[in-house]
Amino acid sequence: MSDLAGDPVDWRALWRSGDLGRLCFVSLGILLHSTNETMITTIMPAMVRDLSGVQFVGWSFAIYEIGAIVAGAAAGRMLSYISLRTNMAGAAMIYAIGAMMCALAPTMPFLLAGRLVEGLGGGALVALAYVSVERLFPRAIWPQLFAIMSAIWGIAAFSGPLLGALISAAAGWRYAFGAFSVAGLVMAAISYVVLSGPAARRDASLMPPPFPVVPLSCLALAVLLIAVAGVEIRLLTSSLLLALGIGGLALFFVLDARRPQSRLFPSRPFDWRSPVGLGLTMVGAFSISTVSFAVYAPLLLTSLHGIPVLTTGYIIASESIAWSILSIMVANAKPRHERAIIIVGAFMVAGGIAGFAYAIPLGSIPLILVCALLQGGGFGIAWPFVTRMIVASARPSESTVASSAVPAMQRIGYAVGAAGAGIIANASGFAHGLSGETARGVASWLFLAFLPLSVIGCMAAIALTRTSMTSLARVG
Repeated sequence: MSDLAGDPVDWRALWRSGDLGRLCFVSLGILLHSTNETMITTIMPAMVRDLSGVQFVGWSFAIYEIGAIVAGAAAGRMLSYISLRTNMAGAAMIYAIGAMMCALAPTMPFLLAGRLVEGLGGGALVALAYVSVERLFPRAIWPQLFAIMSAIWGIAAFSGPLLGALISAAAGWRYAFGAFSVAGLVMAAISYVVLSGPAARRDASLMPPPFPVVPLSCLALAVLLIAVAGVEIRLLTSSLLLALGIGGLALFFVLDARRPQSRLFPSRPFDWRSPVGLGLTMVGAFSISTVSFAVYAPLLLTSLHGIPVLTTGYIIASESIAWSILSIMVANAKPRHERAIIIVGAFMVAGGIAGFAYAIPLGSIPLILVCALLQGGGFGIAWPFVTRMIVASARPSESTVASSAVPAMQRIGYAVGAAGAGIIANASGFAHGLSGETARGVASWLFLAFLPLSVIGCMAAIALTRTSMTSLARVG
């Protein structure tokens, strides 16, 4: 396949060679993980109705992300000990077990345990999918394969909420998890058939870098402390747990910086004197401040206004569609326009957050849709250029770490944001149970409380563009 370099890809040849089929198979892990990740938003009202525990809604998202972060960091290192196909089969089996635990959950705590196991399996499947491209396919076709995998992310982001709404309405939320469990078992079973080549069977000969056990344990504990702070709101206890959780997050980054061989982030991830620090600050701030919509919108809209879950699924999917479409539209923008695009994107995200605080209590579907499009579209136009600036500005020895740090920061932001949203929701009324009255008290605060973080994101975006222009001028 090396003769494909520099020439248009012959997709028929790829299919005949088996490469395209193998890519579709390994990419199934991305589809399972990301569809399940977004499906939870539209089945949440039914889950809460059956299991109670509305105060744990934020946990269902946060704990899944914790599992995905840990497994994603571990998967690449495990290839030095266990073959790719065995890793893939094992990750799919773990995912299937977690999904079945959720399907059979008698209580909300049991479901949360299943979500953690699911996150471990799903995070490993995603990491292994990207490793598989390097292991199994010719370098000449990597760009095309990564483009296909990006499209799969978009499909999953769109289909997850809709799939959850459809299955939940037709058969019940447990069947949604059951379907994913069966899919995981099938993927585990056929891994040994599809991944039969020498590259998939052999173990790597090089020893991996040490696994960051202590930093990741610190991160997981910090997110859990923040989540626990919101379960039962008591001023002293909750404040102490929240402070310990925030301190644990700071300690995670300190510990990570001290371990060059297993580092997950650049050495100074929040230094506002560099584009790297400004870009990661922007990504983290907006990831934390935007997660309330995905986690709580279906619950609020159903409780307050009786809006069907399928409708909320379409609205949430529209955010992902806006992200994908606008990202493609600005992909070929000229360098001189990047500064304006990043700033506009940041203010679109902040505008969407502020708009939700008014639109969701009001129940206006058109206005909620506009806010969703603003939030998703703002991310979509800013994300490619922010990522490029972060990677381009990193030290040469940290460029690889910087590229993987962007999605890692996003996932950490989602986990922390979901845990923080749980505190706000329970303090605003959900601690007393789900009702129209408690939902009314929660609806605005879930978005207003995150506005200061969105302002920090906008400030970081403005500073990032100025810093980047100064750096380019010095280089010139």
